[in-house]
Amino acid sequence: MNIVLQEPPTLHEKLPAPAVMEHLLFEVKRLIVGQDHLLERLLVALLARGHVLLEGVPGLAKTATVKALAQVVGGTFGRVQFTPDLVPADLTGTRIYNGRTGEFITEPGPVFANLLLADEINRAPAKVQSALLEVMQERQVTIGKQTLPVPTPFLVLATQNPIESDGTYPLPEAQLDRFLFKVIVNYPSYEDEIVVVERVTGPAISLRTLLTPDHLVAIQGDVDRVYVDPRVTAYAATLVTATRDLAAHGLEQLAPALQFGGSPRASINLILGARALAFIRGRRYVLPHDVAELLPDVLRHRLVLSYDGIAAGVTPDVIINAVLQRFPPPRIDLGDRHVA
Repeated sequence: MNIVLQEPPTLHEKLPAPAVMEHLLFEVKRLIVGQDHLLERLLVALLARGHVLLEGVPGLAKTATVKALAQVVGGTFGRVQFTPDLVPADLTGTRIYNGRTGEFITEPGPVFANLLLADEINRAPAKVQSALLEVMQERQVTIGKQTLPVPTPFLVLATQNPIESDGTYPLPEAQLDRFLFKVIVNYPSYEDEIVVVERVTGPAISLRTLLTPDHLVAIQGDVDRVYVDPRVTAYAATLVTATRDLAAHGLEQLAPALQFGGSPRASINLILGARALAFIRGRRYVLPHDVAELLPDVLRHRLVLSYDGIAAGVTPDVIINAVLQRFPPPRIDLGDRHVA
């Protein structure tokens, strides 16, 4: 599967931002088939400046999707194949002694890119995860005594395989909490799989670059101005707070299955993601339905199950669905409100 690099055109710079995102989504779909949910969540994360963890069995085009998105969005792209023998310098870079000048120079690593693909992220040891945690949260890297900022915009797209456990390291809860979404990538439908085979075995598909980093930063600024009603914020906080004490929120039967609920960062990310989702769908205001739709992807990696819950076969998605049934999206009349 080849992706042909091209210079970014300027014809989309004068289009309205939602139209640009529609063109971008259409361009990626020329290569990627049957992953509409995944593609939409990646666009939401891109606009919300959030990182994404993709989980799925091998062969579902997780890596190909990330590479296609990087090509269409533009900017720089870095990839790191995580392995048990990886060291932090392989990710962040290192200092090299220059014998000619007698000085140390800094050699940046692949993390200095607009989009970083962390392939099979759960195969790297704790020291590497610690280095990645700094750049995910602070958008900077410490090499020796130097602290260097990564390019803007910056997005980490990580993949992991849920099947194999040999040679893997569970991601720390603190690092999981830095991901805006955890998206489960499922098998394509029968019809979509036929199209996938035809495209992969056919002629190489050339993807166009439709954005530049500066253009993307400008669109992110537009997303920041999407209106969020206080009642929508309260609804997001209600959903997340309910996971911390299920019994007090009418879900006594599931309370023994959950050890820890979502952090305040979950509520923050719900609103940030809902803004981007509303923007993609052509609205200048957020609805409670946007928050409810994103709740599974925002919460599933933040809930810590108890041993009783794991033994009973309870999953984070079971708890999230129960919370949504207990607190469905309220009807809020925002009319045709537009915020400049």
